[in-house]
Amino acid sequence: MMIVSELPIIEEQMRTRILRAPKTRQAHIELLSQIEAMNSVELGGIAASSKLPTQISVVAWNLERCLFPEQSAAHLAPFVPDLVLLSEMDCGMARTAQRHTTAEMAKEMGMAYAYGVEFFEMGLGGETELPYCEDIENARGWHGNAILSRAPMTRVAMLRLDSHGHWFVTGPNVDPNQPRVGGRMALLAVIETDAGPICAVSTHLESNADDKHRMAQFEHLLDAIDDFAPDLPVVIGGDLNTGNHMPPDFAWQREGLFDLARSQGYSWDVNPEGYTTRPSLLTPHPTRKMKLDWFALRGMRGEGGRIIPSVTQESDVLSDHDAIWCRVHPYASKGAQS
Repeated sequence: MMIVSELPIIEEQMRTRILRAPKTRQAHIELLSQIEAMNSVELGGIAASSKLPTQISVVAWNLERCLFPEQSAAHLAPFVPDLVLLSEMDCGMARTAQRHTTAEMAKEMGMAYAYGVEFFEMGLGGETELPYCEDIENARGWHGNAILSRAPMTRVAMLRLDSHGHWFVTGPNVDPNQPRVGGRMALLAVIETDAGPICAVSTHLESNADDKHRMAQFEHLLDAIDDFAPDLPVVIGGDLNTGNHMPPDFAWQREGLFDLARSQGYSWDVNPEGYTTRPSLLTPHPTRKMKLDWFALRGMRGEGGRIIPSVTQESDVLSDHDAIWCRVHPYASKGAQS
């Protein structure tokens, strides 16, 4: 993995290779390994503080492409977040006016950012997104996850949760309107606080799969955290897609990843009650009510968990996911200064 100040674009020769490649698992694995930006993390923005406080305000939000970066940043301002864990953030996509939505939110909020690519989007998006495309091509085609922080990130890593091409390989459940290279992933960052260093994780698990698939992804993530930041307090936040492909009625309670995390010392207690999805400008499933978004904490006490509706005072809907917020208090880690 490389750390870069700007993710490199995919050149025309590679774009042609991707489009002509057989839609097989092995072809996808090979392509993924050869695309530089898919194996890099972009760091940017400016941190406002040298350390985070001992009481850390944290938001996790799936921003559904992030059509409105400035409004989204303003929407979070009353919560004065020290950490923002984001998923579904576009960069160079026609549907979001070719904007680097993470960089623009970070600028608005006075925060540093880390951004990693989940998917290289080969098309313009789903049917509900096409009306927002003023251009006929994507400038970059990136779609991914991000971490925003008020303090510098001293170490970062990207973990790919799968490489077999869930959205690339030809199959009965693949959306032909959203051809993609890539797969679900997580960003991990070590950040200094007044109580010592912590590990912040932004992740997004697979929607087009069952609970066993997601539990395997989450187990892979927990193992990676142990390797990346052993003994540090951890806050994981993101869209875990709990309940997808679980009848009846998206039964998130039966997901195995909850007990898996508890067995490794993580707590889910800070999460608020209630669904976290809503109708939006883009969602193709406006009537679905699902609980998808979560915090998992290790070595931290959490309080005040609540849902932040993704609707502005002017009644503009910013995403098909509501944000979740909490305040965490990390216990002193082994890396703390005495």
